Amino acid sequence: MVRLRGQSAGRRFAALSCTVMILAACGTIRPHATDTAADLAGITAFNARYLQAINDGDIATLSSLTNDDHMMISPNRPPVSGKAANDAANGRSFQLSKIDETWIPVETVIEGHLAYQRGTFTVVAHPKTGGAGRTTHGNFLRIYRRQPDGSWWMTRDMFSSDQPAAAN
Repeated sequence: MVRLRGQSAGRRFAALSCTVMILAACGTIRPHATDTAADLAGITAFNARYLQAINDGDIATLSSLTNDDHMMISPNRPPVSGKAANDAANGRSFQLSKIDETWIPVETVIEGHLAYQRGTFTVVAHPKTGGAGRTTHGNFLRIYRRQPDGSWWMTRDMFSSDQPAAAN
């Protein structure tokens, strides 16, 4: 076993490990400071436009707020992935129902070019053919990505109902 300046292999390994960790931490420094208040305002503004489009049944605006990276993950079905698939799913919903939806964000974490938001929602779907509306309460988790122009867009939308699953 080779020893340098009286140090054991364990001490050299520990010193090397600490050096690697310090260098790795330096590599995670962002090239620019982020303005958390501005980022939160951007996410809030995006949500307001997105939610208004849902409640207006405005498929054109909703479509303009999604891109090919957008994925909707809902219970008991495969994810809806990409702009065209999301447009089709939302279009079907708007044909069948008038939607009244509210969101209450509980937690928003912004880290560099990604952010996530957790919260609760209430949806009332009023059938366009008439009859009583169906109300659903639940939780959501969304992931947002900062765009090259500095705006924020939702890239993942996952939600679940608080209500028990229907019996088969």
